[in-house]
Amino acid sequence: MTFAAGPMRVRVPATSANLGPGFDSLGLALGLYDDVAAEVTAGDVRVTVTGEGAGELPEDDRHLVVASMRAAFDVLGTQPPGLAVECVNRIPQARGLGSSSAAIVAGVLLARALVDDGAARLDDAGALRLAAEIEGHPDNVAPCLLGGFTVAWTEPAGARAISLAVAESVRPTVFIPGERGLTATARAALPATVPHADAALTAGRAALLVHALTADPALLLPATVDRLHQDYRAEGMPGTAALVGALRGAGVAAVVSGAGPTVLALTEVPAGFAAGTDWQHWELPIDVSGARVARGRLGHAERDPVAAGRKS
Repeated sequence: MTFAAGPMRVRVPATSANLGPGFDSLGLALGLYDDVAAEVTAGDVRVTVTGEGAGELPEDDRHLVVASMRAAFDVLGTQPPGLAVECVNRIPQARGLGSSSAAIVAGVLLARALVDDGAARLDDAGALRLAAEIEGHPDNVAPCLLGGFTVAWTEPAGARAISLAVAESVRPTVFIPGERGLTATARAALPATVPHADAALTAGRAALLVHALTADPALLLPATVDRLHQDYRAEGMPGTAALVGALRGAGVAAVVSGAGPTVLALTEVPAGFAAGTDWQHWELPIDVSGARVARGRLGHAERDPVAAGRKS
């Protein structure tokens, strides 16, 4: 078994999971990207981080990209002597936009690309299963890998997912607060059981959401009603809950993005709507390609920590 000569690079998109009623199963890839490059070396592990998380994230084996690479190398049957990893991050950290899933997917795909027969040893289905195992659930890693609107589920053998095309009129807007959130904290707010009526309502809206996102966006407001997780998390994210309520009151199909605190709007936000000074808002396209791997180092464009094309 041999390693690829020279560096490999990957571009991974931000993601929004749950989308209201699709708890731990539905996700959407967004046109905001982290770029990561890695190369096998003879020495230790070295990580450089530019942009989001610079000066905060670890620069050794504890970095999530490296830890994910190590997990993938274990599956591939080899570990390199050393690694040089360069991360240019644009996805906000701990905001509900899939920064951890992006790091995990980047690590898994880079490790596979750095082994000469890596794709034969770890196919795309295996990469999804491994990424979901590392993350703990597939709802963010699936759109990060596949692009578009994804439906993910877990079988005894591991995670599976499909990607569906989104209706052209869907134009996501994300509202991002300065404060961070933790997925573990948000999950701790969820009860062990929910009323049967709430589960039934949410299941019906999740089914409707698949149709609304792919074929009839006029139904997105009723299709994004959820009773499984958002209300239970509201006390820990009052600003997020208030903004979701204000947007929905204005007729916008708004939901908590992932575990929050970011808010995702799936329909047009009325002109003049004021989220407040604590929020940035970005109009983002839907990413349809998912993670993309190429040979070589990061170029000048990839090293720019500012996301081009954002409107705020």
